[in-house]
Amino acid sequence: MSETTEFALTRRAFAGAAAIGALAAIAPSAVAADRGADAVERPLSGKPGSFWPNGARLAISISLMFEGGGQPISGAGGPLSEPIKPGFSDQPTNTFFAYGTNEGIPRALDLFDKHDIKVTSFMIGKAIEQNPDLAREIVKRGHEPGAHGPTWSASYDLPREQEKAFIKESVDTIKRITGQQPVGWNAFWLRNSIHISETLQDLGFLYSIDEPSRDEPFIIPVRGRDFAMVPYTIHMNDFLFPFQGYDPAGHEQSLRDEFDQLYEEAATRRRLMVIGMHDRVSGHANRIRVLDRFFKYAKSHDGIWFARKDEIARWALSQRQNTPIVHRLPPAESGLP
Repeated sequence: MSETTEFALTRRAFAGAAAIGALAAIAPSAVAADRGADAVERPLSGKPGSFWPNGARLAISISLMFEGGGQPISGAGGPLSEPIKPGFSDQPTNTFFAYGTNEGIPRALDLFDKHDIKVTSFMIGKAIEQNPDLAREIVKRGHEPGAHGPTWSASYDLPREQEKAFIKESVDTIKRITGQQPVGWNAFWLRNSIHISETLQDLGFLYSIDEPSRDEPFIIPVRGRDFAMVPYTIHMNDFLFPFQGYDPAGHEQSLRDEFDQLYEEAATRRRLMVIGMHDRVSGHANRIRVLDRFFKYAKSHDGIWFARKDEIARWALSQRQNTPIVHRLPPAESGLP
């Protein structure tokens, strides 16, 4: 995708027919010049406490990936640098994934309980079929189940109806095991086909997290209806803090710096801090200690809302006047395969 073109349009810009006419004249030509560009309606800055429920100043959202057991027998990747020959079962890597369900998720759930934090767990169908009691425990403790595919594999290169069936299979598995219908989607490595927004809308999803493009939720109009994006994070993702040479103090400082900057900006605009956790990574004992200290630090500030992603999506959709609206070309006009 080429560099994003943004139009900083405020509610004031829409005051009067002339302004609306000017927008209609400008936006199509700009998008035509760059077929990958977004046209963005950006709301006005507001007053502290005006962007989140109950006057909260900053929202923090955590993704907990439930992937252990959903990976292929080889080629999944892990902390071992020497790859195994294709077609052979990679036992060390598979047991590395198993750590997440044996130790990581239970330990993370206890940490969330300690701080009264609710998160969203993106579940792979095959993984929760192997660990149904753990999936049900996540939901029992008040966390949101999100869909992450039936297996830990890509779907962006599938024909449209096959991609829909792939996603629906994971939805059906989560509903059957946990009793809850997932409304949020996360793709394998964030990669989706160009039809994904329409497909997710057809399947009853409210939002996707497959974009790291903003520090706030935003809305994409899809066939005349709003669809929410609750951004993912790459730089606040546990994969960026590897096992070899792991620096707990550096990890904690990164979390604090991210928090401090967003908390400062949140005085005048909606801000969202996102933390990415994987069952087999963040669930290790020393990393849980880092998160424990960070949660204490964050909660020592006024106006912090630890929120599930479905809560954030619903709030953004209900507060359309304070949420960026991102206009994109429909798939048939995108010029992509």
